[in-house]
Amino acid sequence: MTNAPLYTLAEGRPISDPASAQHFGGQGIKGLVLLQDTQLIETLAHFSRERIPERVVHASAVGAFGEFEVTHDVTDITSAAFLSTIGKKSKCLLRVSTVGPEAGGADTVRDVRGWGMKIYTEEGNQDFVFNDIPVFFIRDPIKFPSVNRSHKRNPRTHLGDWSMFWDFHNANQEGIHALMILFSDRGTPASIRNINSYSGHTYKLVKDDGSFKYVKFHFKTNQGIKNLTRSEATKLAGENPDAHVQDLHDSIAHGDFPSWTLFVQVMDPADAELYRWNIFDMTKVWPQKDYPLRPVGKLTLNENPSNYYRDIEQAAFSPSNMVPGIAPSADPMLQARMFAYPDAARYRLGVNYQTLPPNAAKCPVYSPYQRDGGMVFGSNYGGDPNYVGSTQKKVVFRKTATIARDNPHEKWVGEVSDFSSEVTDEDFVQAKGLWDVLGRQKGQQENLVGNVAATLKQAVPGVQKETFAMFKRVDEELGKKIEAATLA
Repeated sequence: MTNAPLYTLAEGRPISDPASAQHFGGQGIKGLVLLQDTQLIETLAHFSRERIPERVVHASAVGAFGEFEVTHDVTDITSAAFLSTIGKKSKCLLRVSTVGPEAGGADTVRDVRGWGMKIYTEEGNQDFVFNDIPVFFIRDPIKFPSVNRSHKRNPRTHLGDWSMFWDFHNANQEGIHALMILFSDRGTPASIRNINSYSGHTYKLVKDDGSFKYVKFHFKTNQGIKNLTRSEATKLAGENPDAHVQDLHDSIAHGDFPSWTLFVQVMDPADAELYRWNIFDMTKVWPQKDYPLRPVGKLTLNENPSNYYRDIEQAAFSPSNMVPGIAPSADPMLQARMFAYPDAARYRLGVNYQTLPPNAAKCPVYSPYQRDGGMVFGSNYGGDPNYVGSTQKKVVFRKTATIARDNPHEKWVGEVSDFSSEVTDEDFVQAKGLWDVLGRQKGQQENLVGNVAATLKQAVPGVQKETFAMFKRVDEELGKKIEAATLA
């Protein structure tokens, strides 16, 4: 077996027997084990650290890889590159989970199914973090931890508690639509292949000229909706608690690749101001008679994970991951989730979670202002400047589509714009005042000049020149003195 791998410890040392441990006291069961037995120590120590923190919600899941293909032209409403051409395909990862149960919980419990989808595009990762119901239980982000706690275990008994569940919803009745979907048979789907997925949130699709449309996303299963009754779900939970994991894995393994069609509902911003329902309210749908479904593309799952832990457990999804051409709306729940989801990933996986295999972008990444931290792989950007505005290395910046500032609708919503302060002569007035004060204190102007010059002597000429010019904006004499002292 010339192609068989050679067994080694994690640092590469070959070992003759992975099942042996060193004894002091002779052969047999008796004897003391030794600290010098690196294989034993490493094996035991690593076993205690095999698990990372479990997700607080969405812990139990099934996942697979696939591809997203554009089937219809949508260039009239978005400049997103991965949607630019009919027939264009992008690799993607999908993770579908229950919400309340812990890892290993039964797949067929009555619950919402979370839909975490990552599309690897040439402009970065586009994440769709949706649910299998079109509305949600709340619309106020401050209630997000509470709704999830009420669906989990009683803090005293550690049991599921329907009194907690209904007590919360009695006090927060805006979620009645979502509750009625959950307690229909849609709350117990027969398989992941037989569910739809919905953005719930309102998003924006944006063009390069800054124009945009509001949209809601819908993934419709091409296998048809299929659900379980309460008794069927309960029975299956006991007989095969991993029924959904097995169903998806076996379907893909047998070449029966499940697929979904992506649709959007499209609303003109002017309509939003007059529409019956607040379009930023996640507890409301847009009736399709008002805003019909428009087809976009097709998702097909065709590849099982080669290692569940690497590909699915370490996967992280966030509504904040949006490529140019897709943008957030003023939906307060969406805004809050754009913080909460990546923050959960930083806690669970570490600050460099974006470099893990399922999360790493497939396009070139150059982000030198985000580096170091735990578990750095690759070059860590070498000696490239780790601060903005450096003149030491040229960096190209691409302007992406932004909402046109003269759009009157933005006044209605509350105008948002990118902002970076500009340096003006006013920024040098108080510094000039300090220079004048130092002039009334013996030797202080000379000390300032000398202290600055001592450091500038060690800087490259281009940086020196810019620094001289900066101090001349405070006071021409000050700049000239620093220049003379530096070049002396």
